[in-house]
Amino acid sequence: MNPRSTRQLGTRQLGTRPHGTGPRTGGPRVAGVRRLLLRLVAGTAVGALAGLGVAQAAAPAAATGTATAGSSAVTVSGRGEFKDMRFTVDRTAHLTSQAVTVSWSGGTPTTFAGTAFNTDFVQIMQCWGDDDGTVPSNPGPSRTQCQYGASPTTDRGSWPGNDYDDTRRVFYNADPTNYGQDNRYGAANPNAPGEVPFKSVDGTVITSGTQNNAFFNRNTTNEVDFARTGADGTGKEYFEVQTANEAPHLGCGVPVTVDGGTRPRSCWLVIVPQGHLDLDGNPYADHSQVNAGSPVSSTNWKNRVAIPLGFNSVGTNCALGAKERATTGSELAADAMTSWQAALCPTGTVYGYTELGEPDTRARLIDDGSSGLAFTTRALGADAGTTAPSDPTVYAPVALSGTVIGFTVERRPKAGAPDSVRRLAGTKVESIDLSARLVAKLLTESYRNSPWGAVLGDAAATGYDWAKNNPAGLASDPEFISLNPEFADLSVAETPSTDTDLITSLGHSDSARALWQWILADKDARAFLAGDTDPWGAQVNPYYSTTASRNRTGVAFDPAHSDDYPKSDPWCTIPPGTDATVKQCMTDFHPYVEDMHSGALHTRRADTLWKSSWDALANPPAFKSPGPQTVGSRFVITVTDAASAARYGLQTARLRNTAGKFVGPAASSLTAAAAGATGTGAPEITPATAAAEGAYPLAQLVYAAVRPGQIDKAARKDYAALLRYAAGEGQTSGADPGLLPAGYAPLTTALRTEATKAADALVHYTGPGPTPTGGSGSTGGSSGGGSTGGGSDSSGGGSGGGDGSTGDGGTGGSTGAGSGGGSAAPGATASAKPSAAPSYDGGKAVQTTALGTTPDDPGNSLRYAVPVGAALGAFAGIGAPFAGGGRLRFPLRVPLPGGRAVTVPAFTLPEWLRRRLPSGRN
Repeated sequence: MNPRSTRQLGTRQLGTRPHGTGPRTGGPRVAGVRRLLLRLVAGTAVGALAGLGVAQAAAPAAATGTATAGSSAVTVSGRGEFKDMRFTVDRTAHLTSQAVTVSWSGGTPTTFAGTAFNTDFVQIMQCWGDDDGTVPSNPGPSRTQCQYGASPTTDRGSWPGNDYDDTRRVFYNADPTNYGQDNRYGAANPNAPGEVPFKSVDGTVITSGTQNNAFFNRNTTNEVDFARTGADGTGKEYFEVQTANEAPHLGCGVPVTVDGGTRPRSCWLVIVPQGHLDLDGNPYADHSQVNAGSPVSSTNWKNRVAIPLGFNSVGTNCALGAKERATTGSELAADAMTSWQAALCPTGTVYGYTELGEPDTRARLIDDGSSGLAFTTRALGADAGTTAPSDPTVYAPVALSGTVIGFTVERRPKAGAPDSVRRLAGTKVESIDLSARLVAKLLTESYRNSPWGAVLGDAAATGYDWAKNNPAGLASDPEFISLNPEFADLSVAETPSTDTDLITSLGHSDSARALWQWILADKDARAFLAGDTDPWGAQVNPYYSTTASRNRTGVAFDPAHSDDYPKSDPWCTIPPGTDATVKQCMTDFHPYVEDMHSGALHTRRADTLWKSSWDALANPPAFKSPGPQTVGSRFVITVTDAASAARYGLQTARLRNTAGKFVGPAASSLTAAAAGATGTGAPEITPATAAAEGAYPLAQLVYAAVRPGQIDKAARKDYAALLRYAAGEGQTSGADPGLLPAGYAPLTTALRTEATKAADALVHYTGPGPTPTGGSGSTGGSSGGGSTGGGSDSSGGGSGGGDGSTGDGGTGGSTGAGSGGGSAAPGATASAKPSAAPSYDGGKAVQTTALGTTPDDPGNSLRYAVPVGAALGAFAGIGAPFAGGGRLRFPLRVPLPGGRAVTVPAFTLPEWLRRRLPSGRN
């Protein structure tokens, strides 16, 4: 059971009578004993539950070591030459595939030998295994078990490494302090470099060719070869943590048995600082050349800093053979569903999730309502050429997120830039402002370098004169610089894979539609698409003109009805500067990714996927990917969702809204936008309706849509449990499984109430059920907030289901919003409201329950909260008559900390106890 779920008892009343009616069953003495026992039992139950609530609501015991209380951040000090440095990892528990922030202070500024890193920089890697015992004061893994060394093997002209500091190559010397690098590896030929082996979690050992091995390479590794320390001695890097799904050779997160218990395999984040002392302990004498060696050499490894990483379990934790309920649809729901699935496993139902573009999702649900629950941001029938089904549709708001422009941009000062700018070289830009017209330029391939090779010097290919006076890319666009002045002193490598386009996903989506609608809501962007030049003389790529006479196809581009990212320009060429014999076209220069999550991941890695390097020796000759961009000059931008951007630590652009304000995708701005949602069934957020000054223009409400007449009673009940969880505990922000991940804003009370009413409507549905042909057999229409337009009983508050059975209803107290909903499945009950503070710890109970084990009691005084609460409750039950003279009234609602509550139902004493009352009476 999720430790933060409201624990609610059953609602069925057993054998109670209205007061003052029916025959008497005993005299005053018997009645008094009975009341005493009732108060004793009820008081004990109430006290225990209250104690449970106190224990759950209280802060966890303070972490040992240097972890920050209430979080999983860890800070570790350096040693020796680096004793003044302190390294902090902002999150080390409940990890999945995501980015964590690694920061440091107390360092010496990085120096360079030309463009190569020379002294005082930081290297970061991920490793597996137990403590190797080499540094007793800081346990950590063996260097042979670290994912490191996958730097480029060719085309290293602009690479800032020396072929040692970015690989596993070492020179052997029995005494490494005598200008050797390693006292173990490479001994077979001391005059030539050896390699530190890599050992996979499955026991396979790679002893040679480690720079491009069978387990990881330049395109898949998460290692940080070079991280700069700034002029103030500080630095920061976003590190991509990989689970066994991304790096099976590390095995992080795979369930393993340890000391008789099963838990996800932990791993390590290892930081190796490189300094400015030579192997003899003296400062480097010659700063004109790179001196650092491999971080996994024995001389550098002795300075390593290791920090344990705890992972969520990889793969499903649900019991084998459990029934599964399908859900499908919007990618905007993906991260939330991934989290909720873990908490709902103990209910006995597996809620599968399949990502699918929203337009296709709606078409599928219209065609086949038996497909189950679908996530969408629009009502069925909202798409052109479609009609809502005639039978009822239930809509429940479940998530509030949005589409974002995420980026990884590092400062690359121009020649002659002021010292204040040069001191920030290589650091990341944290924020940019974008107008709708700027985004329109990116999406329409309207920058000069987007059709790569169409303009060379003063010459333009036929039909591309329009590009000659356009900026090379976003970073040099006068409009962009006017909004982001610091870029006047920064430069970008001029290629089609930097600032000329956005990484976008293939297919149809409501996110793409929202982006085009935002662009069209801006008069300057509309004029640009129509063919007008901007104030600086730039014009739209004619293949995207919304004016038919200006469009080279003779047909106007129609963004008003677009829900994808077309690449309409047919330009193909042999890229400039290559001897290639094969042409590349626009989809080669600007490849699609499969979804927004993938776009965020590749942006985090600074990998645009452009295969720009011609390999004439390949069979057949072909273009290949050079891997991620060079550290210090990375510039990648993408269209992604807020949750994926948060997961991978992307910076996000502030976008200009209808009120003329630049706003980012914060929880408050998403909520402000949701207040303007309009429409019936599934009210939409549109740029025009998100008119508040603080509203984020690309916010989106995700609804769960179900056609109850097309699924059976059991499925309706299971989907109702999911909706109640999503509207309850699922709206508490936090990193633990079962909570609401970063990138989402908790739903308002009104929206949560709508979702719970929708759950009621599913449980109490009384209309025609599914037919063999899949037809609905009923009329009605789509609806929101749980009213199905007929064929349902959504009055709430009853204990019986819509079919007259018992146990499917609710007490009306599970949401605290007056919804009168039915009770959810055990472990999936909605809380009254999200807790006041987000939670980023305490998810072990969910994790271990899912794995079939039981967590240990916390090692603090709160372990006594439940038994002490039970005892106090018992005394309170006995003493209640003396305090107030009143009777306990059932069902009894007991408020708990954090806005939650439990309900104690009406009940009678069990038969065996009643038989033992005086005179055998009950």
